Amino acid sequence: MFETLEQALQILGLGWGGVFLVMLVIYLVSMLLTKLFPPAKE
Repeated sequence: MFETLEQALQILGLGWGGVFLVMLVIYLVSMLLTKLFPPAKE
């Protein structure tokens, strides 16, 4: 019983960790692109 719960929590942690890792990568790439190509001023 507890072994299955422990495995489920490990998988849950990996899933959420992956989600936040991808969000962090997207954020960092968008910041880098903003620095490289600043928005045009009107």
